Amino acid sequence: MTGVEPDQLDDQQLIKELEAIHRTRHTTLLHGSDDALRTHNERMAELEGEYLRRHPRRSVAAGRTREGARERGGADS
Repeated sequence: MTGVEPDQLDDQQLIKELEAIHRTRHTTLLHGSDDALRTHNERMAELEGEYLRRHPRRSVAAGRTREGARERGGADS
């Protein structure tokens, strides 16, 4: 594993780590080696898993659901 174990990060550090890894995702996908992409995937999964563990009842925006997407697209349900 690279970096501090996610469960050892405080909430602010966890958010900063998530922001950083999401910021670098596209470049890693397009230009990273297979090993770099694998490491990136593992770290992102660890960080996101920790966030979800801490916030199981996080607020979900209606537009970020399947039903909300259908409404945005004007498709019938």
